[in-house]
Amino acid sequence: MIPLSGARVALVAGDVVGHGIRVSATVGRLRTAVRTLADVDLPPDELLTHLDDLVLRLAADEGSADPAAESAGGIGTTCLYAVYDPVSRRCGAARAGHPPPAVVTPDGTVRFLDVPAGPPLGMGGPPFETVETELPEGSLLALCTNGPSGAGDHALGRALERVPEEPASSLDSVCDRVLTELLGHRPEDDTALLMARTRALHGDRVACWELDNEPTVVSRVRRYVDEQLSAWDLEEATFTTELIASELVTNALRYGRPPIRLRLLRPGTGLICEVYDAGGSTPHMRRARIFDEGGRGLLLVAQLAERWGTRHERTGKTVWAEQSLTAL
Repeated sequence: MIPLSGARVALVAGDVVGHGIRVSATVGRLRTAVRTLADVDLPPDELLTHLDDLVLRLAADEGSADPAAESAGGIGTTCLYAVYDPVSRRCGAARAGHPPPAVVTPDGTVRFLDVPAGPPLGMGGPPFETVETELPEGSLLALCTNGPSGAGDHALGRALERVPEEPASSLDSVCDRVLTELLGHRPEDDTALLMARTRALHGDRVACWELDNEPTVVSRVRRYVDEQLSAWDLEEATFTTELIASELVTNALRYGRPPIRLRLLRPGTGLICEVYDAGGSTPHMRRARIFDEGGRGLLLVAQLAERWGTRHERTGKTVWAEQSLTAL
């Protein structure tokens, strides 16, 4: 599981056929690549496309070094990448030769998400496709490697159907019960099961404003932030959040395109400020010279926030900054 911007989370499952040092090295490289690409906030289909290119390069490098060796692209490398958004309660997923994710809804219904089966990584073929679906709060997501799915998705579905009948104190115990039922004997291949329960970020923890495309809106932004943080009993964070919000909105006004939106999120012990605009340019932090009139906004945001970044949408982008409230 990988935390993403906007209180979202990425769920990843993958499998590389085979054993030994070569396979272990491939797995380590792919894990590092997935984490790096996830930090860039790529959609699932684009992330798998970049991962596919990496596997092809690894296979070419291994083939040139040892023509007789089994390469990463020829031993069957699969991956499933899903992103869950607690605000919209939507889950987007894409897969490369991997079994689809299973969902157990709060009423006990078990189904597999209809995600198009792309080719395994490094095999070539049609492009990957991301499919989004809305999940009820409290749903259970299950991502498997090919090991337990070898007996068919029906076996996993039958095991998950018993989850609501046998309440467990933690997801770890649920995983143990499902794997025990799936694997009645010692498996021939490595087996992994990732499970996560969805949560929702309700309206009382989300605030959003449509902003006018004019410089005077920055003063109203500070007022919006002040009023919202007072409603959330977070007055201690008002000064810092006002600075972050005003700098991000100012950048959107100068370099972006309307519409412009400001959103505040309060997930757990964090506070997230997001500014969306329809422009496609990516903001970059630079070192301002002594007599420069601008260029210090993002530097200020980076100093005040715990982390910040840019998330590109299908149209436009969102620049976000996250603060930790534990020190307040």
